[in-house]
Amino acid sequence: MTRPPTAAQRRVIDAADPVTGRLKGTPAQLAALVKRGLAFRHPRPPHDHFLTPAGQRVREAPAEEAVASAPAAADSGVFAARGGGGESADASPARLREVRGAWQGLLELRRMTNPDGATDRPCGWERAHLVRAAALALEAAGHRPASGDGAGYRVRATPQPEAVAVREPDLAALRACAATLEEAGWQVSEHTDPRTRQRYVLASPRRV
Repeated sequence: MTRPPTAAQRRVIDAADPVTGRLKGTPAQLAALVKRGLAFRHPRPPHDHFLTPAGQRVREAPAEEAVASAPAAADSGVFAARGGGGESADASPARLREVRGAWQGLLELRRMTNPDGATDRPCGWERAHLVRAAALALEAAGHRPASGDGAGYRVRATPQPEAVAVREPDLAALRACAATLEEAGWQVSEHTDPRTRQRYVLASPRRV
């Protein structure tokens, strides 16, 4: 289980700017938050520190929920959306809050890391974590990830660079997923699997 932030770290997180997530603290405190995936250092001067989506979830959650909202992925600390791999179909209020907070945090990450501050197209983190980024966009929009009954979307990596495949047994639902990704800044195209004859969508992060 991931340890919750220390009391000092929690104070720094709670004091973050409510709009931008900008942090103030000692160099040691900020470095510790970066190491835990709760903050990132902006690449441009003055190199301020800002909350990651995981850090924003910690700020939004009551202190006793900090463990549950701590980074789900050790490598990035960014919220892990469901890609339709048979995960539990949790639609509880707590899960919905996590998804909503992660999506808002990702939009802020776009604003802070895209060179022009644009939030209408994916950022570098999304291009480096295609499946998780696409799954987050879909789950945040209310689409259902696949679970035991076979219904719902599945997001999978492909041999193509910067492209994921989205599959959904229901064609109308598949096209709704494609529309969601397009609105989230992805380029999408619909194809037919030559073996199964089922339709699927290829999606790639839009750069301009």
